[in-house]
Amino acid sequence: MARNRRLILSSPSEVWHLLSDGHRYGEWVTGTQQVLAADPHWPEVGARLKVRVGAGPLTLDDTCVVRVCEPRHRLELEAKADPFGAARIAMKLIPWGEHTLLTLDWHPLRGPGTRMHGLPVDYVVAVRNGMMLTKLARIAVREHTPGAYAAP
Repeated sequence: MARNRRLILSSPSEVWHLLSDGHRYGEWVTGTQQVLAADPHWPEVGARLKVRVGAGPLTLDDTCVVRVCEPRHRLELEAKADPFGAARIAMKLIPWGEHTLLTLDWHPLRGPGTRMHGLPVDYVVAVRNGMMLTKLARIAVREHTPGAYAAP
């Protein structure tokens, strides 16, 4: 499993606002070339996000399915990228004063990733996920508006 943590200088509601917009995943998810489709009820449990991932001409289409959704607190996805299998991506938003401590856990579920699981693969995934969280934090801070997206 690869685990990353990032303090984001925005509220959990503001960070959740970004996570709950499936069409914006291409802005911060490293390796995403294009968001192909997002279910209109994203990020409710069962909603799907279809993306094209890769580098240059080497691409594949990936589907993420929401497995757990606790608005402003927790989002867990199952990313399926055949023939490479599937992975669990769990994001937890923890209030930290006025800010958000976001933890991201990645764990292979099926396919070749389960056999390659370990230090080298987890290190590469942790570096990638760290880049993702840095992008997400920059977007959240750039769009930060005090009092915006306050929880009801």
